[in-house]
Amino acid sequence: MIETVSLTRAHGGVQGVYAHQSETTGTAMTFSVFVPDHAPGARLPVLWFLSGLTCTHANVTEKGEYRAACAERGIIFVAPDTSPRGDDVADDGNYDFGQGAGFYVDATQEPWAANFRMRSYVEHELPALIAAEFPADMARQGITGHSMGGHGALTIGLRNPEKYRSISAFSPIVSPLNCPWGEQALGGYLGPDRAAWRAYDACALIEDGARLPALLVDQGEADDFLHAQLKTGLLVMACRKAGIQAIIRMQPGYDHSYYFISSFMAEHVAWHAERLKA
Repeated sequence: MIETVSLTRAHGGVQGVYAHQSETTGTAMTFSVFVPDHAPGARLPVLWFLSGLTCTHANVTEKGEYRAACAERGIIFVAPDTSPRGDDVADDGNYDFGQGAGFYVDATQEPWAANFRMRSYVEHELPALIAAEFPADMARQGITGHSMGGHGALTIGLRNPEKYRSISAFSPIVSPLNCPWGEQALGGYLGPDRAAWRAYDACALIEDGARLPALLVDQGEADDFLHAQLKTGLLVMACRKAGIQAIIRMQPGYDHSYYFISSFMAEHVAWHAERLKA
């Protein structure tokens, strides 16, 4: 059962925001869905967008500039929240851990394990809800995301190659095992055993044998987080070593913001659309 928060006409389609009570996280969760106009009875491919640190569904919904491209290509666009939220949900004083920073993992450590189960939410519960409530063809799914959400898109795509025909990312955290954001998040949510972290590290997954048919990544060269946190070069090397056909583009002058994301969003939608054809 979902609650409609808002419906807005845009670009020959409907932008909706919805809420539901999640069994996976044990909290209320909010997400947005754009559905282009379509023929009665038609089922449309789905593109998932996972957002970054501090974001909710609203950031890409309001600033991502995806609707025109999705309407042109006939693609449903789904944007979940980045974590469980609420007064009774564990939190941390830092912006990069706790609420708003779920890192798309299933936490095993207290006090996080009870609610911070974003991996299962994105991989299982929310797709089942989308399939039941919207005209979605779940045999044609793609996934993308930004920063922490780029990490989520890469790792979820690598772990579930049978579900996602296409994977892309904007300025992703490519190796949480090797950056301060990842050390804090994976250590806090999963504990000190670094072997357990490998399921949430794109480069480690590739090293351990996971494969993608193709990959598109855009990274701004003027991104303040590039060298300390994102480390795009590690993904370049991992894909090259594994023989993965990756398009990894360094974009001169672009930073980490939605100005960057929106500049290349239509290209990503088109790239996914080619791979999501019936």
